[in-house]
Amino acid sequence: MLLFAKWNCIFTEIIYLNKSIKILINWLLAPGIFIIVSWSLYNNIINQKDLANSINQIKNCFTSPALWLACVLMIANWGVEAFKWQILLKPLEKISFLKAYKSVLAGCSITMLTPYRVGEYGGRIFYVKDENRLDAIPLTILGSMSQLFVTLIIGSFSLLNLRFFEKNIILFKSLPTFTADVILYFSLSGALFLVISFFKVSWIVRTLGRIKFLQKIISHLALLSTFSGKQLLRILFLSFLRYSIFILQYILLLKAMQVNIDIVLSFKLIAIFYLVIAMAPTIGFTELPLRAALSVEILQLYSANILGIQAAVAAVFFINLVVPAITGSLLILGIKIIKEK
Repeated sequence: MLLFAKWNCIFTEIIYLNKSIKILINWLLAPGIFIIVSWSLYNNIINQKDLANSINQIKNCFTSPALWLACVLMIANWGVEAFKWQILLKPLEKISFLKAYKSVLAGCSITMLTPYRVGEYGGRIFYVKDENRLDAIPLTILGSMSQLFVTLIIGSFSLLNLRFFEKNIILFKSLPTFTADVILYFSLSGALFLVISFFKVSWIVRTLGRIKFLQKIISHLALLSTFSGKQLLRILFLSFLRYSIFILQYILLLKAMQVNIDIVLSFKLIAIFYLVIAMAPTIGFTELPLRAALSVEILQLYSANILGIQAAVAAVFFINLVVPAITGSLLILGIKIIKEK
């Protein structure tokens, strides 16, 4: 709650900045974001283990329909997120689908520089009216909650299935039972907390609003109480659709890199992979080494094609994160971050 109050002070000060400072921010901040994002991604990629071999493996798959389908799915993925952002913003202001698409890409560029990708809001606000930016914060959080809930619940049930119904699965020969159980129960608890918070958000807002010293802060959360159960289910469905696209992309690229694992088993293992990634404390542009190490740790138990696994991870990272982040930072270059009065 104190965070919202701090943002309020910052935005109030920005509104009253004199014209020369506003011009300085518009001319320096956007290019600075682009340079930082590009440099960070470049360093992350060139320091990737076995980068040359992974690049050659990817080049050899350029003629694979699976690779190009994964690229098309990236466009669809961000399209679904843009549509979800439209729905979330609707109580605050109406924006076109194209503007929403640009907004989520801008958010992708900023989120690559922050822990747990909390900077997503920092990019999206550039396409929201100045007077609505503070009230858009909880809407972004609501969308992130829905996506995290889907990741936790599907990953948890995949882990649950391997843990209790397929006890001889190879995964648990290398992963201690205690560790698997800790991840399982922690993720299930997190999913339960999120789903209660998500569907009872209007009740939470009304309850906190009765506390006098919180009323000013809670006023910025009032929009959350306007979402009906049907609308929340719609948002949750779009989050599930995005998640399905992520999984399908990974399966396609593993096949393209000749990592031959049964599709059903691949789904479960990738769901566990995304579960651990969601729980790991990382900054967006440093995720590639962790993703590579984790995917190899899990998937090498079912395929000896280590290079193919690493190449698939690199391809997914490039398609889903690098391309959108660079595109988003270029879009930020073309907008005025602070409107001149």
